[in-house]
Amino acid sequence: MKVVVSDELPASALDLLRAEGWQVDAKTGRPPAELAAALADADALIVRSATKVTKDLLASAPNLRIIGRAGSGVDNIDMPAATGRGILVVNAPGANSISVAEHAVGLMLALARPVPAADQAMKAGKWEKKKFAGFELKGKTLGIAGLGRIGQEVAQRARSFGMRIVAHDPFISRDIAAGIGVELMTLDELCMASDYITLHLPSTPETKNLFNDARFEKVKKGIRIINTARGELIDEAALVRAIEAGIVGGAGLDVFQKEPPVDWTLPQLAKVVATPHIAASTEEAQELVGTDTAGAVRDFLKSGIVRNAVNFPSVHPEELQRLQPWMRLSENLAAVVSQMGDARVESISLRYYGGLSESRTAEILAASAAAGVLRPVLEGGVSVINARAAARERGIEIIETRSTRQRTYTSLVSLKLHSSDQGDNDRWAEGTVFEGHSPRLVSVRGVNVEAPLAGTLLIVCNDDQPGVIGEVGTILGTHGVNIANFALGRNGQGAVGVVNVDEDATKAGALTAALEAIRKIGAVTNAWLVRLPHSHA
Repeated sequence: MKVVVSDELPASALDLLRAEGWQVDAKTGRPPAELAAALADADALIVRSATKVTKDLLASAPNLRIIGRAGSGVDNIDMPAATGRGILVVNAPGANSISVAEHAVGLMLALARPVPAADQAMKAGKWEKKKFAGFELKGKTLGIAGLGRIGQEVAQRARSFGMRIVAHDPFISRDIAAGIGVELMTLDELCMASDYITLHLPSTPETKNLFNDARFEKVKKGIRIINTARGELIDEAALVRAIEAGIVGGAGLDVFQKEPPVDWTLPQLAKVVATPHIAASTEEAQELVGTDTAGAVRDFLKSGIVRNAVNFPSVHPEELQRLQPWMRLSENLAAVVSQMGDARVESISLRYYGGLSESRTAEILAASAAAGVLRPVLEGGVSVINARAAARERGIEIIETRSTRQRTYTSLVSLKLHSSDQGDNDRWAEGTVFEGHSPRLVSVRGVNVEAPLAGTLLIVCNDDQPGVIGEVGTILGTHGVNIANFALGRNGQGAVGVVNVDEDATKAGALTAALEAIRKIGAVTNAWLVRLPHSHA
């Protein structure tokens, strides 16, 4: 076996591979051509974030079986290309959770007790004891936005300070939160209640600039913000304005929109404690990330054991090929229903009809559905391999039932999201796969309506009365939104319209404005904008 390591890895990780008697070609900073030559006869590639694993690079590696990413994100790997080649991609999710959590707590302490500024004054020969009075953490409220692995580690540490801990995370059950002594809230409630807020959210279109001028108007005056997650979560110019206006009492920042910053105004403010993206930079975290990744690569090459995979299910290749369009269908159905509201998900319910009910591996569709629900809110590559475990960690139950009844279609998937919140039990959609492997939406909230299940959709529920379709079309036209397909379903009481629309980077604002206008139509009872993933394994 030959393993190519193109980014820095600890010696213990390399030794773990060499102990198998394998050739380990470890060298950092190689030009693309040199790396491609090294991969010509390689079985495995291990990278961090520096190496860009492109489609062209993969084309130079005909024998490559696995890529190990020593870290959580896989943005530097062309996932569709790797999957198309049948190359397994594994990572090391959560290996740096402790280090990041400790750094977040360290920044919180530095905001409560101005240690950095006091140290700087001492080094300048100044004894300014009265100037650097601080605050106790005991009795203060810490808000955690994102209660995943890192958020839970922060909660555990903050509890030792005697803090009240609240959190916002629509994908954590109340039972899980209660079990670690955390009270769940909406984000607005969290911002109003918290003295300190720490961010542990992924970077998605929905979370970009989540903390902007409008958000800062809703926070408790004097709140202190810690961000060790993603710079894109905060509108930095808005944060500067909020600090200067006295709305925000301070910020502890390890990540920035541009790294290194182009505009140094924010990190140089007196009320900001800034570090250069070092939250995960501890000897322990780097060691664990490296050995976890090397161990996953070793186990796969040696025994065929799959751990921490982000792109490949454990199914016979022929069965996988047959199920792939149904997997895409299930993931897209889940993406639809999860965007039909924002209440906390308690369970995902799937029912397989017709021919699907007889498949012994249909349960992989539930994993695909769970991935569709969780992928937008979790980092570290949620896939059919780890989606069930990720759902279980967050207290989300997966319920599967089968029926041999064919209904209107030979095979059908029915998917519902259940929530404990009253009035939010109608996130329900059904779909099938047409010839040519084309996923189709065939029912929304029990109303039959057939539409392509791809791209960007507007789903409109309304009273069944004349003129609604015309108003919707007029609003979209007024906002410059092109309609690709318009499907309508009725059940005698109400109607559901599914509008496939064209969208590019310039249309996002227009679509949002159009959606708000559609919601104001008198006969419309609800409307949602749904964006579906282009392709996933």
